[in-house]
Amino acid sequence: MLTLDRHSSGTYDAETDTGGSNGAGMRYEAEGGDPANAGLQHARVFLEPVKAKHSWITYADLWTLAGVVAIKEMDGPEIPWKGGRTDYVDDSKLPPRGRLPDGAQGSEHLRWIFYRMGFNDQEIVALSGAHNLGRCHSDRSGFEGSWVNNPTRFSNQYFRLLLSLQWRKKKLPNGIEQFVNYDEDTETELMMLPTDIALTQDKSFRKYVEIYARDKDRFFEDFTKVFSKLVELGITRDGEGKITNTDNEKGGYHAAPKKKGTPGSPAKSTDDKVDPSEGEPLKEENKAFRARL
Repeated sequence: MLTLDRHSSGTYDAETDTGGSNGAGMRYEAEGGDPANAGLQHARVFLEPVKAKHSWITYADLWTLAGVVAIKEMDGPEIPWKGGRTDYVDDSKLPPRGRLPDGAQGSEHLRWIFYRMGFNDQEIVALSGAHNLGRCHSDRSGFEGSWVNNPTRFSNQYFRLLLSLQWRKKKLPNGIEQFVNYDEDTETELMMLPTDIALTQDKSFRKYVEIYARDKDRFFEDFTKVFSKLVELGITRDGEGKITNTDNEKGGYHAAPKKKGTPGSPAKSTDDKVDPSEGEPLKEENKAFRARL
């Protein structure tokens, strides 16, 4: 849920004022099929029962709300959230691919990606703390494993482990390189992405890693601010909190209908007017994954 939230918002470009969470562009193949979004169809399908029960809510609001609720439910801070995002009626306003972070890169890539959205070094490090939750899957992102020992509890352990453990490079069978630490006593292997390790090697980034490793409350405070900023990227509101973006003013609060449960052609766009493409094919795969938990 957290990655779905971050990636639906993280396409924003401050210079052109395009992208962001408004519109729920990931419903369309042009954005949903971006390799950086591999595996997020599972999160989208997971939320379909909620959409079925509350058909009035837009996907744009549902995805961002799911992220902040997930953080709170896993002992994280309460992130301020406002609704009102609309769903695009077609894919004509989708941002180009290549705006999302690549975990195989380094510090300059992180700055190139996040400066474009309007974030600074401190905010980049705070957002990276989202890696306290969840894990990577080699059949989705290409990377494999979890960052922390308890990936369902929000904390500052990610930062503490970055500094306290020895991380060695490991090449996975798929050829992708990541960093790992293996604890022989517990027979547990944790992982870090190259972008994670870059936070400790860059002088400006590292000072914030050290601050957050020492001070959980400071991390929670800063994460709350920056995550709230992330989900509002590209959103303009009036004094009453109503979104005043052109699509919202002209089209109102347009909630795209729930996807049908039958499989469709993955070659087609996943907009409101063509065959569905995600739900049914993933049902058995998600069931098998939950059985392993």
